[in-house]
Amino acid sequence: MKHEVGFVALLLATGALPAVASDAQDAANVAAGFYQIHQQSSQDGTPDAKQRAKYAPYISRDLEKLLIDGNSAETRFAEANKNSPPMIEGDLFSPNFEGITSFQVGACTPKGASMQCRMQMHFAAAHPRPQDKPVDWTDSMTLVQAPEGWRVDDIAYGGNWDFGNHGTLKAILRDVIADAGP
Repeated sequence: MKHEVGFVALLLATGALPAVASDAQDAANVAAGFYQIHQQSSQDGTPDAKQRAKYAPYISRDLEKLLIDGNSAETRFAEANKNSPPMIEGDLFSPNFEGITSFQVGACTPKGASMQCRMQMHFAAAHPRPQDKPVDWTDSMTLVQAPEGWRVDDIAYGGNWDFGNHGTLKAILRDVIADAGP
């Protein structure tokens, strides 16, 4: 707590607090825009070119390149393994296979040159069976500064269940690219 108070006092003394607050709000707006697009999308597998175009205003160039390469890897894998399921099934942008039904942007805080936003995520089945329980979790979104403003660069998955994505979005994409073969 002492460190936080000291940090805020330093920011107030230097006049930097409005810039930090503005950056945090800008990052939160980008995070919200990203997940609004996500909720309008299929939430299944690696986005194709048409889907990526919708995400483009919200993602970093590095993440966009990994998504392009990931989609190409999926295509190569499908051609080489005609009867296999895709390498990525279900929602790529959350740890929950079925995706999300709602989200809330939590605190966005500076971390070095990036911004970390806590994302409160929720999934509830549209037509739940008695055994289907709503699921809540918190992911951590990393945003980086680009010439156009803050952009989503990575997501650290916060779900703690056995099935679904673990680790980070970029790590999964890199694994798919490496595992697809030439």
